Amino acid sequence: MTIRARVIVASNRAAAGVYADTSGPRLAAGLRELGCQVDEPVVVVPDGDPVAEALRAAVADRVDVVLTSGGTGVTPTDRTPEATRGLLDFEIPGIAEAIRAHSRDRVPAAALSRGLAGVAGQTLIVNLPGSTGGAKDGLAVLGPLLAHTVDQIRGGDH
Repeated sequence: MTIRARVIVASNRAAAGVYADTSGPRLAAGLRELGCQVDEPVVVVPDGDPVAEALRAAVADRVDVVLTSGGTGVTPTDRTPEATRGLLDFEIPGIAEAIRAHSRDRVPAAALSRGLAGVAGQTLIVNLPGSTGGAKDGLAVLGPLLAHTVDQIRGGDH
């Protein structure tokens, strides 16, 4: 089964060229290690409405999996969950809970992540924190789930 994936980085500073994002390339590499075909380049946008636009484009392109990086915290500019929620047909709270739980003992601030996971159309969308550690932890949780989840979204049997 071929799984098409896309990575969207929500970072006002990276989008403005203040620094180069490192979480997006880590997510793309990790998705490839899991056997996914990953769109290039990694999409880097400011947080908020541009995230929603990039997510809508991925759903319209019938991408199987979209991982977002960044914008899941509690600062006034962290708007990725809001941009995501408006597009979802339904949430899969267990994925987001598992990602937070995986990180929580090592990184107490992981509890502050408001990231969501859910399905829009035929696309699984998962919000991850905007760090390489968040990318690594998200991939660790998603690795054993990804193929089965995509198969289920496509209508596969249990």
